[in-house]
Amino acid sequence: MLLRRLKMISADTIDKDKLPKHLAIIMDGNGRWAKQKGFLRVFGHESGTKTVRVVVESCGKLGIQNLTLYAFSTENWNRPKLEVNAIMKIIINSLKKELNTFMDNKIQLKCIGNTDLLPKSLQKELSEVINKTKDNSKMTLTLAINYGSREEIVNAIKNISDKVKNNIISIDTIDESIINEHLYTQNLPDVDLLIRTSGEHRISNFLLWQIAYAELYFTDVLWPDFTEQNLYEAIISYQKRERRFGKTSEQIK
Repeated sequence: MLLRRLKMISADTIDKDKLPKHLAIIMDGNGRWAKQKGFLRVFGHESGTKTVRVVVESCGKLGIQNLTLYAFSTENWNRPKLEVNAIMKIIINSLKKELNTFMDNKIQLKCIGNTDLLPKSLQKELSEVINKTKDNSKMTLTLAINYGSREEIVNAIKNISDKVKNNIISIDTIDESIINEHLYTQNLPDVDLLIRTSGEHRISNFLLWQIAYAELYFTDVLWPDFTEQNLYEAIISYQKRERRFGKTSEQIK
């Protein structure tokens, strides 16, 4: 019986001139992956950190400049306290472990979300790693922790309104650029490609403003099983799409 060999995708297959400038990923499926194997959900979150390293290193190798990972949403506080505490500890330990990797690969770390509500120990670790990597320029890795897009937009509206009230901004000058300046992602370009793992087809309150013209890619693969090959498949799918931004195909050509 002949075994069919799966064709492996190499980094050389990907067109480096058509890379997404900003790749965002909803890392979903850790809990289900663990349950399928008879483990506690926490074990899935721990295993998912290995995938994070693979994806970060792969993006760096390809030359992707901006990678944003959805690590913990504002709604995730509703999960069992044991799981939430474990996730916070896992993030802290991962930051400690990966600092050398960030420095060696010139990766700058950023964080978006309401970090004031995070455990003090996590706030401290985030602050230290962000400060130590601030001069790195090869790639920006942004972690969305205690992040919710609706909350982000509400906060932006409040800040803009306050500036209008105090005559810092004229209401007539408010446009997309003004709104961008008041979002957590003010220094990042719009998302070009959004990947969600685990088979769910939802955005889950993630970067709603920033993905206005993003290409969406959904895969059934659970996050701990997501490989470099899966990443390449998503990027190749993105590169095959025609991005028109409201224009016709003829205009693009």
